Amino acid sequence: MQAAKPVQGANPGEGRLVLAATPMGDVGDASTRLRDALGTADVIAAEDTRRTKALAAALGVTITGRVVSFYDQVEVSRLPGLVTDIEDGRTVLLVTDAGMPSVSDPGYRLVAACVEAGLPVTCLPGPSAVTTALALSGLPVERFCFDGFPPRKPGQRRAWFAALVHEPRAVVFFEAPHRLAACLADAVDVLGGTRRAAVCRELTKTYEEVRRGTLAELAEWAVDGARGEITVVLEGAVAVATDPVDLVDEVERMVADGMRLKDACAVVAESAAKSSGASVSKRELYDAVLGARRG
Repeated sequence: MQAAKPVQGANPGEGRLVLAATPMGDVGDASTRLRDALGTADVIAAEDTRRTKALAAALGVTITGRVVSFYDQVEVSRLPGLVTDIEDGRTVLLVTDAGMPSVSDPGYRLVAACVEAGLPVTCLPGPSAVTTALALSGLPVERFCFDGFPPRKPGQRRAWFAALVHEPRAVVFFEAPHRLAACLADAVDVLGGTRRAAVCRELTKTYEEVRRGTLAELAEWAVDGARGEITVVLEGAVAVATDPVDLVDEVERMVADGMRLKDACAVVAESAAKSSGASVSKRELYDAVLGARRG
């Protein structure tokens, strides 16, 4: 077996934090740099130590460093010790169960602590459910945002969807399989059944599945239940043009209340743009008001 190479990202002998993406399912997705890091890191902070040791074994890597658990409930208490390790010149490798640390997984607090202490931080890129789902969705994803997990409570979840009604970017989010049906049903109620989406299940694993369709179609499919890790890609909203003539009465009401015509047009145009997602010209609205007055 070829000897592992030390991870780059800092001067020799200088401690650093290394974030490493791990395979989402297929161990063949592990990078050479991840293999080297698992074999040479002084400390491995793992979301699940058993899964990390199993990954190393599957890759034929012998872990020589200390392995400590680093999951949500112990994250804060582990910070001082790991920062001290780095200050003392050790390399700390941070890995989660799958994908990239800090992306809906433990990690950002340790990164922030290292940044605050002026310690080197580097990253070994690799698998990500977010970008994999975007690529497979078949939707326009030139611009997108990632929003973690939706709220669990129905009322809060519906409010969360309401904030996405006019979001022009594609939206990627994770969802637990037992909440998927209720989540998509709320999406249909708030966003409408014709909005397109893709539900990606068990990405890179044996039973990988990508369901594409309208929200109504996907909500109907989800009623029967889904298993595994779920990533959803929601199509961005399409801006709906607003006819300035439809806003004339609102402008006139503001003018009647004492507002200058120019200012009223600016306020109404801005409000209409926020509600429809499409830009409204203040000049065209001003001309529409004058035209209506001339009859």
